[in-house]
Amino acid sequence: RTAVVWDVLQEALDRRVKATGRQALDVLDTGGGSGNFAVPAARLGHRVTVVDPSPNALFALERRAAEAGVADRVRGVQGDARGLFDVVERGGYDAVLCHGVLEYVDDPAEGVRNVVAALRPEGVLSLLAAGLGGAVLARALAGHFTEARHALDDPDGRWGEGDPVPRRFTADQLTGLVESAGLRVGAVHGVRVFADLVPGVLVDTEPGAMEALLKLEAAAAELAAFHSVATQLHVLGEARGAEEV
Repeated sequence: RTAVVWDVLQEALDRRVKATGRQALDVLDTGGGSGNFAVPAARLGHRVTVVDPSPNALFALERRAAEAGVADRVRGVQGDARGLFDVVERGGYDAVLCHGVLEYVDDPAEGVRNVVAALRPEGVLSLLAAGLGGAVLARALAGHFTEARHALDDPDGRWGEGDPVPRRFTADQLTGLVESAGLRVGAVHGVRVFADLVPGVLVDTEPGAMEALLKLEAAAAELAAFHSVATQLHVLGEARGAEEV
């Protein structure tokens, strides 16, 4: 479901490798959990530090990295975005991942400023957060029209007290946060535009359906018209002076 994000991230890492002349980059994954992105990045040869508040997630990360044969390139430390520099170096990373973090921090602007401060000059930020429009659409299609309207009007994009997500964003809000932190927006992608709306049984039983769905997601991801209905939004931010996308 996050294939689009990985493709964009891998391309960004490849560009940094070419620009720096270093095959191994230093990557920081805030809220990286069990290593969905950290382990693949380590497989590319990069050194990855994962910061996560959950000891269980970090234990799973350690096991996953060992199974993938990249334990020497993955380091897990317990912490969060607010106290980031209690556990990692300021300005020490070529790329920073901030995936599924801004929904839960008290101050998203502060969270973005912190992860940006971890970047080296010309570094890149991969920011992934829950999209408002996707939640509104999902509630409406499920017949929960009052909840859909509540999410639309709510300052945090929540559909009610039972909503497990504390905060959602529009593409403009996320790009605004990135730009306010001093980065240039290199790209914006809608993630899981269709995947959460298509019945799972259809994808599982129809021959070729999964591959076709992935191709459709990739084709729609860059189109601004679909950003407003995506379940998640991905923004690639670049420090001033980074090469053009």
